[in-house]
Amino acid sequence: MSTRTTHRSPVGAPSGSPVGAPSGSPVEAPSGSLSASLSGETVVGQLADELWDAVSAADEYTAVEVVLGALERGVDPESVLLDVIARVQGKVGEEWAANRLSVAQEHAATAINERAVAALSLHPATRTTPTRGRITVACVDGEWHALPARLLAEVLTLRGWQVDYLGAQVPAPHLIAHLHRTDSDAVALSSSIATRLPTAHAAITACQAVGVPVLVGGAAFGPDGRYAFLLDADAWAPDARAAADRLAQGPLPRPRADHQQMDDLPHLADQEYTLITRNSASLVRGVFTALQDAFPAMRTYSELKLERTAEDLAHIVDFLSTALYLGDEDLFAGFITWTAQILSARGVPASSLPPTLAALARELKDFPRATRILERGAEALTPVDHSTAESRS
Repeated sequence: MSTRTTHRSPVGAPSGSPVGAPSGSPVEAPSGSLSASLSGETVVGQLADELWDAVSAADEYTAVEVVLGALERGVDPESVLLDVIARVQGKVGEEWAANRLSVAQEHAATAINERAVAALSLHPATRTTPTRGRITVACVDGEWHALPARLLAEVLTLRGWQVDYLGAQVPAPHLIAHLHRTDSDAVALSSSIATRLPTAHAAITACQAVGVPVLVGGAAFGPDGRYAFLLDADAWAPDARAAADRLAQGPLPRPRADHQQMDDLPHLADQEYTLITRNSASLVRGVFTALQDAFPAMRTYSELKLERTAEDLAHIVDFLSTALYLGDEDLFAGFITWTAQILSARGVPASSLPPTLAALARELKDFPRATRILERGAEALTPVDHSTAESRS
């Protein structure tokens, strides 16, 4: 291994895009008009293509012109946000995964999309007067992918909510302090990367402890919201439209005052998660040393490649820890197969992964749950290895 593989979550949609396909009519059209609906789909498709051309060329001015021009053409502002900007951001993630965009290009594209959202939010066509309650929108501490949360905040504003948008990586104590100063009806919490879920769980519990219910969303919680329910969030939504619809239905259920994190995850009593998390740095060092013997190709790596390999090992341990926290072997297996695909797309041999998992298993032989998770990851790699061998034969 010698490339960064995990600045994006393998669970669900690419970061920067709301999870799930957008729903609803993209432009104003007479009800029941098939031709109008098809025309609307064509319009937003063309706009998304135009925005992609501008974003991929790092042309911020044209990108903003496309977005504001869509409003002038009568496209609904919510549709511009979710059917145009979010669609393009999804493509940014796909192009990065396929190694057709560098990390720097992906960051630049995301920054341009964020500025397009800001320009749209200031346009007269998007100005609304709050007529509903107050919602706090924030990203989990450690979560840098803020665009999904920003898109939700803008959609809720368009629908008449008073929105406190707190942005990326909000530490739980600061989030709770904000709730004490305000009268929020709910918190909408976003996370794209699964390794942030233990932190998300703490934030969910803290908000509930002060009587504020929590709606969660983002790729980290799984495409079906399984981790949202596991961590006892009060509600989950697959995308910004669904989140806004859920909040419009009525107040979220009031949380239990006596809820504790351990109530949700009794398997944590075995201390495997705690011990591995506390000793993750030494675990990475031990596996790195073992890999130099088990994977001879590492002896030819440059200093930069060795540094990237150590980072990749740290990410693998992070996902192992998260799988332990959640008690979900499939989470780790999905991450490992995704990592193999990302490595292959970058010309890095995925054959480095099985010896990595074997070395980790030797280091953690006294941890039965961790051992089972690593075995599940190794099993998941088998079909990937077979397909690779067949393609080369």
